[in-house]
Amino acid sequence: MLKRFFGYYKPYKLLFIIDFGCAVIAALLELAFPVAVNQVIDKLLPNKDWGLIVTAALALLFFYFLNMFMQYIVTYWGHMLGLNIETDMRRDLFAHLQKQPFEYYDNQKTGKLMSRMTTDLFEIGEVAHHGPEDIFISIMSLVGAFLLMMTINVKLAVMTIVLVPILGVLIILFNKKMTGVNTQIFKDLGSFNAGVENAVSGVRVVQAFANEGFERERFGVLNETYRQSKLMFYKVMGFSFSFNYFLMRLITLFALFFGSYFVINDEISYGQFVSFILLTNVFMRPIEKINSVIESYPKGIAGFKRFIEVIDTKPGIVDRADAVDVAHLHGDIQYNNVSFQYDSGKMVLDGINLQVKAGETIAFVGPSGAGKTTICNLLPRFYDVTDGAITIDGMDIQAMTLASLRAQIGVVQQDVFLFSGSIRENIAYGKLDATDEEIQYVVKLAHLEKVVDEMPNGLNTMIGERGVKLSGGQKQRLAIARMFLKNPPILILDEATSAPDTETELVIQQSLDELAKGRTTLIIAHRLATIKHADRIIVVNESGIAEQGTHAELLARRGAYRNLHDAQFARNE
Repeated sequence: MLKRFFGYYKPYKLLFIIDFGCAVIAALLELAFPVAVNQVIDKLLPNKDWGLIVTAALALLFFYFLNMFMQYIVTYWGHMLGLNIETDMRRDLFAHLQKQPFEYYDNQKTGKLMSRMTTDLFEIGEVAHHGPEDIFISIMSLVGAFLLMMTINVKLAVMTIVLVPILGVLIILFNKKMTGVNTQIFKDLGSFNAGVENAVSGVRVVQAFANEGFERERFGVLNETYRQSKLMFYKVMGFSFSFNYFLMRLITLFALFFGSYFVINDEISYGQFVSFILLTNVFMRPIEKINSVIESYPKGIAGFKRFIEVIDTKPGIVDRADAVDVAHLHGDIQYNNVSFQYDSGKMVLDGINLQVKAGETIAFVGPSGAGKTTICNLLPRFYDVTDGAITIDGMDIQAMTLASLRAQIGVVQQDVFLFSGSIRENIAYGKLDATDEEIQYVVKLAHLEKVVDEMPNGLNTMIGERGVKLSGGQKQRLAIARMFLKNPPILILDEATSAPDTETELVIQQSLDELAKGRTTLIIAHRLATIKHADRIIVVNESGIAEQGTHAELLARRGAYRNLHDAQFARNE
C-alpha cells in the first residue's frame, strides 16, 4: 500500500525535493539558535564586547529572515504538493468510476461515493504533505537536538530523555486506536451523506406524503451515529494529547531540575544551562508535531484504504484485447441463445433467440420483471450476457470497443436525466461539438421550438438540478432533441412516452416516430396504443419470448398479446 501511495509523488519529484530541502534547512536553523545563545552568554557577555554582540544579533536576525522564507516555502509549496496528489487521486478515482458498469452502481450509494471523492481525498492530501516530511524532519530534529544536548553534558541529556520511550509507545498505541476509529467514522460519514442525498433528492415525495417528521427522525439517527463516532475519536485524541502533554512537560521539568543541579555543582555553565533548556524545547517540538500528525495520519490512512478499495474494484465490463472500433453500423441485430442473470443469481433471460433487421422497429411488451429492459440493456453492453452472444451486422458486440459500440446506439429513457445547466448544454450533450445551427435544427425536429421560445433566456435558460424547472413532457422532448443530435443508427426507447403530461403526448409520439425513421429501433412500452404501428411486437414473459408478430396478427392469434390488449383497454374504458 505504501508503494502505491508514494507512487503519486513521482510527477512532483522536484517540488518534493524543494519542499523537503527547505524543511531540512528550517530544522537546522532551529538547532543553531540555542548554540548561538550559549556562545553569547559564555563568550561574548564576559568580554563585554558590545560590537560582537551586535554582530551576533544581526547574524541571528538574518537567519530568522532566512528561516521565515523557508517556512513560507514549506507551508505553501508543501501544501501545493499535497493538493496536487489529492487532485491526481481524485482524477484517477473519477476516471475509474466512469468505467464501472451499471451493475456496480446497482449496489452503491451515491453519498458514499461522494465521500470517497471529497472527504477521504482531502485527508489523504493532508497526509501526503505532512506525513513523510514531518516524520523525517521530526526524527532529524530529535536526533540533532539530542546530540547537541550530549555535547553539553551526557548524563544530563540521558536523564532528560528517559521518558521519551514511554512517550513513543503511547503515540503508537493511540495511533492504532485512532486509525480504527477513523475507519468507522468514514463509514458512518458515507451513510450520513447517502441519507442526506436521498432525502434532498426526494424532497418532493417527502412533502407530498407529509413525511417530514419521519425524515427528520431518520436523519436524526444518522446524525447521532456520526456524532457518536466523532465523539469516540475525540475521546481517544483527548487521552492522547493530555498524556503526551504531561510527559513532554515532565521532560522540560527534568531538564530544569537536573540542569540546576549540574550548574550548582559547576558541571555546566550558565550559557550551557540556558542552551540546554532551549534545546530541550527544540527536542520537544518534533514530539509535539508527531503528536499532531497522529490526528491526521489515521484519517489519511483510513481514507487511502477506502480509495484503494474502490480503485481495486475491477470494471466488470471492459474492452477485449482484440476489440476494434466500428465506424458505422447498419443495425442488423442477432441474439443467439442469450442468457443473463444478475448478481443475485436470478436467471432473467434463458436462451433467448431474436433477429432484428436493419431499419426495423421492434416493440417489447409484457409484465414488469419479464426481461424487456434487460434485453435492450445487453445491446450497448450496459450488462454483459451470461451465456450466448449478440451480434450487430454479423459481428459480436464484445469484439467492438465499448466507446464505438455505444456511439452507434441511442437510448431515450423513461426517467430522463438532465444535467444542471442550460437547455443548450443538455441538447449539445448528444454531440459535444454541435453548432448553433445543428442545435436549432434538432429543436425543430423534436417539436421543442415553442418551449424554447417561451423560456426567459431561450436555449440559454437554466433548467435546475435534473431539469426540475421543466415539465415531464418538456424533459422528454429535450431528450429526443439530444438523440436527434447524436443521430445513431440504432435506437432504444425505454417506455419513452409513459411519463409525459397528457396534452403533449401526441407531440412526443410524433417526435419519436420521426426519430425512429431509418433506424433500427427497439421500443419498451407498457401502453400498447403507442406501438400499434411497430413492424413487429414481441411479447416477453417469465419463460422468454411468448409470441411475436404485427399488432393485427397478435390480436387475431388471441394469445398473450390479446390478453394484455383487452386488459389494458378494459381499464381505459
